[in-house]
Amino acid sequence: MNIAIIGCGYVGYAVAQYWQQKMTLIVTATTTTPERVPILEAVAQKVVVTQGNDPEKLKSVVQNQDLVLLSVGARSGNLYRETYVDTAKTLVSVLQQNTSVKQLIYTGSYSVYGDQNGAWVDEATAIEPTHTNGQILKETEEILLTASSEKLRVCILRLGGIYGPNRELVKIFGAAAGRTRPGDGKDITNWIHLDDIVGAIEFVRQHHLQGIYNLVDDAHLSSQELLDTLFEKHNLPKVTWDNSVKSNRSYNAKVSNQKFKSAGYQLIHPKMIF
Repeated sequence: MNIAIIGCGYVGYAVAQYWQQKMTLIVTATTTTPERVPILEAVAQKVVVTQGNDPEKLKSVVQNQDLVLLSVGARSGNLYRETYVDTAKTLVSVLQQNTSVKQLIYTGSYSVYGDQNGAWVDEATAIEPTHTNGQILKETEEILLTASSEKLRVCILRLGGIYGPNRELVKIFGAAAGRTRPGDGKDITNWIHLDDIVGAIEFVRQHHLQGIYNLVDDAHLSSQELLDTLFEKHNLPKVTWDNSVKSNRSYNAKVSNQKFKSAGYQLIHPKMIF
């Protein structure tokens, strides 16, 4: 099987590595950073340097591919819309001219649910993100779903916060130890380990899933529970919460993973690894 990974960063690289080692699939990887080419050549048969909004390059990348994994990422800022929306528009346009690709998998984010005051949400919950990045991610999903047809199955995975090797929780939050954070710490967090992202993408590939699936673990810890547990384990001072100042988190929801588990996926790390 021929597979193109558009956006071969932290997640894309891990998936490419898995497919090379376990499945011996033929992988084409893209990157926007020429310096990453030698690194990616270790996990992909072909590496292409391109922006996601370059139609001619993307057309070449997806030619004769069976599956496309879209796993782009960008920090907040001017490049966010370009990275997500413009890439999605370009890819859909290219796929409409392509007859070989049978499946498109996209790694999105649960942040599209926005601030639900900690209530449970699932894939049927209406999404109305109030923050700009969430609106961009919502638009990206909508664009990609327009590519769905009898010949092309589109699957969107709404990922929780990503952690794993070289992105451990203590690295993510270590600087907060002993400091004061805004809010009361009761907002709900949703996380997923890199191992489960790789496993879930392979599960989607094997079972030809389509539609939207949340991909989070079973923990659903509050920010306070998460940080208290993390800092206690690493012998770091706890966070102090200042509830006189509103939390700066723009999304707060308890995300259900039941749909994906009902499809047959078993989490590798249902509990968080501290």
